[in-house]
Amino acid sequence: MSPRSASVNEELRRRSRERLLQATVELVAERGYEATTLGDIADRAGAARGLVSYYFPGKRQLLQSAVHRLMHLTLEAALEREPRTDDGRERLARAIDAILGLARDQPLLMRTHMAGILQAEGFVQCPEQQRLAALLRDTVTRYGSADPDADYPLLRALLMGAVVAVLLPGAPMPAARLRAELFQRYALDWTLGTPPSATPPEATFPS
Repeated sequence: MSPRSASVNEELRRRSRERLLQATVELVAERGYEATTLGDIADRAGAARGLVSYYFPGKRQLLQSAVHRLMHLTLEAALEREPRTDDGRERLARAIDAILGLARDQPLLMRTHMAGILQAEGFVQCPEQQRLAALLRDTVTRYGSADPDADYPLLRALLMGAVVAVLLPGAPMPAARLRAELFQRYALDWTLGTPPSATPPEATFPS
């Protein structure tokens, strides 16, 4: 049998990494972070335990990469769904709805992710995060930003803040209210994206 080519080996490594990331998302969403071990993740992915350590320095970094992958896939699906559009305002609305939707649909996973970012290891600059960043940066560029290098980090910060506000134990903010604030910030019509209701919620404070 002839040896596998470099491209085949690279594809096998990519698939192994993808399986580990998907298994991490599934298990943490089901059991929580503390109850999920690296061995559990390897077993769910059908991979050797040592392969996890080969790709990731620890469980916290693995989780960040897994959630960044999920965010990238969710955002990409929202931006490319039919009817496809190049309209920058619609694409920004879809991006906001996609991230708020993850906070709504995956509260345990997203709360764990946000808490992990505040740990000593901080923010992981992994390939999954870089793909997510590129997609968000492209979104603000299509929206019409004159300075994407400044506006992308601002959008990222606003979205992270909205996710934290939705998930804050004991004092969560309604996602629709946060959506309205973000849409007002970017002068987006409420009907863009996937509106949760026919009209926006009334302002909490008088203008």
